[in-house]
Amino acid sequence: MKKIPQFLQKYFWDVDFSTVDKKQHSQFVIERILEYGDKKSIKWMKDNFSSEEIKKTLSVSKNLSRKSANFWQLIFGLDKDKILCLKKSFQKKHRAIWRY
Repeated sequence: MKKIPQFLQKYFWDVDFSTVDKKQHSQFVIERILEYGDKKSIKWMKDNFSSEEIKKTLSVSKNLSRKSANFWQLIFGLDKDKILCLKKSFQKKHRAIWRY
């Protein structure tokens, strides 16, 4: 099991941190850092995951806010149309399910 450092525990408040595996749960770990991370956690993410893996997670994630997805889309120079949570069809579905 590839454990993640203790300083990242604050981003995993809703799960048993001791069971989070860097390799097995890579998309989950990347999503949390993209959404909530600080400088130190982002550096750790970039040192431990390939740029392609981060971009892929950004492209397929349904758990990022529009604000975070837009920010990272600009940082990585990705096309907005390739990011699922920035697509209008996804946003309409998302609002229809949770209106609050």
